[in-house]
Amino acid sequence: MASFGINVFDFGAKGDGVNDDTAAIQAAIDFAAERGGGRILFPYTKGGYRIASPGREEYEGRPLRSQLVIPPGKASIFLEGEMPCRLLNAYMVRPLSSVEYGLSPTVFGARTDNTRIFSDWRAPEEHDPAARPWSIISAPEGEWAKGHFSVLNFSVSNLEFAVALDREKMYPTMSAANLQNVSRVHVSDSQFCLNDSVGDTLLDKELLHNPCHTAGLVTSGDQNDDNTLHNVAVQGFSYGFVCGEHVVADYLYIHNCEEGLTFHDCSHLSVINHIVAQHNAVIVSAAPDGLFGMAKGPCNVLIGTVNFECGTGLKPEVDALKYGVFDPEKRLHGSLCWHKPWGKQEFPVVCGEKFSVTQF
Repeated sequence: MASFGINVFDFGAKGDGVNDDTAAIQAAIDFAAERGGGRILFPYTKGGYRIASPGREEYEGRPLRSQLVIPPGKASIFLEGEMPCRLLNAYMVRPLSSVEYGLSPTVFGARTDNTRIFSDWRAPEEHDPAARPWSIISAPEGEWAKGHFSVLNFSVSNLEFAVALDREKMYPTMSAANLQNVSRVHVSDSQFCLNDSVGDTLLDKELLHNPCHTAGLVTSGDQNDDNTLHNVAVQGFSYGFVCGEHVVADYLYIHNCEEGLTFHDCSHLSVINHIVAQHNAVIVSAAPDGLFGMAKGPCNVLIGTVNFECGTGLKPEVDALKYGVFDPEKRLHGSLCWHKPWGKQEFPVVCGEKFSVTQF
């Protein structure tokens, strides 16, 4: 056990996957905020930390819509699990119907090797793309800059945030982490995903189109400071990553998203070193105006390489590749180099001449 930091066990968290740890984790976050900041430690448990309490619409009169709140202020808060996440592979499953395509059904079983914060609360459906999404954790709307920031700095490391998949609807009704009102965001060795296998052989179901406009990770809004992402994965949402300017990422893993990496406004350059994208309908896009209340703008983005699998002919059909880049308004400026390791070599693109797309 580390010699310094705030341990969630000391605030009553059980981590057994049964008891509701919402209040205990919130108490640890509040304590860190009140003392001016701190690192909050989540010891590894096989059961994981269950977040079952309903989300709150507001926090002290400010829009929130989440189960856990990052209190407004300048305190630097850091949530850290015990070890880096093993990214996503247990969620990659083929349904029984995949045998139609000459593939064997794939079953990985439940994973217990990440430090998990999971929600089994079913958020209300919200179909307005401009509305604030429900999420496991967020900061309330504030007054700083165009991003309406309320929190100066927030970090996450070695944690999995998993939302509930509604097995009847076959899509989630909430996002994992909405950090649009945090000015500085730092995430490493973490993932934002579903708390259930998709299309597994027990369900013989697949993800369906999600009308709720959910996201795995929303980084800072416009006029933010630095945002850094290192070895971060998303899976199972309408939008995987929703990003703005000043984002620097060195490895992003995107799976089963309708839009994988979407930018709303990047007046200042954002740089993504490498993306691994598997079974996403759109890999890179420019966000529609007003997504989650954030205005659209020019998107200056350099993407080093994209390695992808298209998912064509496989389920879920909703995530079969349609566009490698989709930017009909021609807002993306920069470049991208793509690579497909096997199969038909195509990367459909709709974008302007100021965004260069080349094959590796």
